[in-house]
Amino acid sequence: MDMTENLRPSGAHPTDQDPTSYAYGNAAHDDGSTAYDSGSTAYDSAAGGYPPPPPYAPSNHRRAKRPVALLAAVALAAAVVGGGTATLVGQLNGGSAQATGSTGTVQGTTVSQSSKGTVSGVAEAVSPAIVEIGAASSAGKSTGSGVVITEDGEIVTNNHVISGAQQIEVTLSTGKTYTADVVGTDPDKDLALIKLRGASGLKTAALGDSSQVKVGDQVVAIGSPEGLTGTVTSGIISALDRDVTVAKDDSGSSAEGQGQGQGQGQGGGSGQWPFEFGGQQFNGDTGEKTTTYKALQTDASLNPGNSGGALINMDGEIIGINSAMYAPSSSAAGSGSSAGSVGLGFAIPVNTLKADLDTLRAGDGS
Repeated sequence: MDMTENLRPSGAHPTDQDPTSYAYGNAAHDDGSTAYDSGSTAYDSAAGGYPPPPPYAPSNHRRAKRPVALLAAVALAAAVVGGGTATLVGQLNGGSAQATGSTGTVQGTTVSQSSKGTVSGVAEAVSPAIVEIGAASSAGKSTGSGVVITEDGEIVTNNHVISGAQQIEVTLSTGKTYTADVVGTDPDKDLALIKLRGASGLKTAALGDSSQVKVGDQVVAIGSPEGLTGTVTSGIISALDRDVTVAKDDSGSSAEGQGQGQGQGQGGGSGQWPFEFGGQQFNGDTGEKTTTYKALQTDASLNPGNSGGALINMDGEIIGINSAMYAPSSSAAGSGSSAGSVGLGFAIPVNTLKADLDTLRAGDGS
């Protein structure tokens, strides 16, 4: 109650010359409660003291308004804080993954409220769900990345990362390794689903909505470029709906390369991470069997080994699966130098993946 409010009716004030003292102790209110229970008196024998209290107790009607409003505000604040706490606790406890067969929606760990909008927050939340994939075939060994989408070890990656592989080994961010089996592939979309043997309780990533992505949105890329597990880079979405063409098979043109040394070479017909864009071929020959898809373009740095890794928005949701990059050939970059990212990377929109999950899980890919 505002202490300056005057609750006396007009004309009810006695003169200020009344020296009579008035006891405030145990003054009864309408609800039976008493105020100033200490029994102390105010203004005892004080000449010129304040006027006596009104001959009636103030109405509870006006007193109730502000406490009720305050309680409502506190309840709202508690709800907001509780939501942030629940998100953080979910992150610390590892989150959970649920998938619906019809929509392919996957729920997983997202960024805590206190870290939203920061690269470090995204990295902390999502890095545990990004893995390194080593695929061994008769042609050699290649290295790529993948995204964990279920607690029991379903991992999404590019088809070209595991195409033709005879053995697949996956390394988690913790350093623990698993053997994986191919569940399903879709070469036309350059997507694959693999499953770890004997895994449980894994940290999972949340799949977002790529239809909401706009040019200029900040993004984070996480993967294993050059075999450097858990590398984080950041940038923006620089273009949408780019037509990118990549190889469909393992005929020496895998994006991660063939041969020993994890295929880290680039360009110059070396068969490393080949793709076609704007009518031109980059980083090697794409071969005869190719597929074309609409891609998100980003300037977040991508390098060999990022294929199959995650492109993530600032809420910690996966919006794309990194799949291709432009890099000048070593001859174009200068004698003795190696090719690397120049800010033109491409990712398969996550909505393409979500629409394809049922097919991948059924092993019915083309």
